[in-house]
Amino acid sequence: MLGQMITITDAAAERVRQLMSRSEKPVLGLRVGVNSRGCSGMSYVVEYAEEQRKFEDVVESKGIKIFIDPTAVMFLIGSEMDYVEDKFQTGFVFTNPNEKGRCGCGESFHV
Repeated sequence: MLGQMITITDAAAERVRQLMSRSEKPVLGLRVGVNSRGCSGMSYVVEYAEEQRKFEDVVESKGIKIFIDPTAVMFLIGSEMDYVEDKFQTGFVFTNPNEKGRCGCGESFHV
């Protein structure tokens, strides 16, 4: 499709597997998108994907599936999805070459 839409680190893939195993419903993977919110304008959204939605792209890597919300494609191309656990933060972290800046708290970004 567009080359590599998004790459997934080993830590992110392992966390996706853990989350899928804990889900109360059967899930195919995780869905990644962006929402308009935060002081910089946009934030990443990660949720369970119970089915593939119309027009979604699917990235299969390291034994997991990441479903890309079609409205987020232009914001995510070339990004890396990682999972970080340290004393300052725990969660999925995106390294996105499309970002032009982030808010001070790191919760939102703009392109």
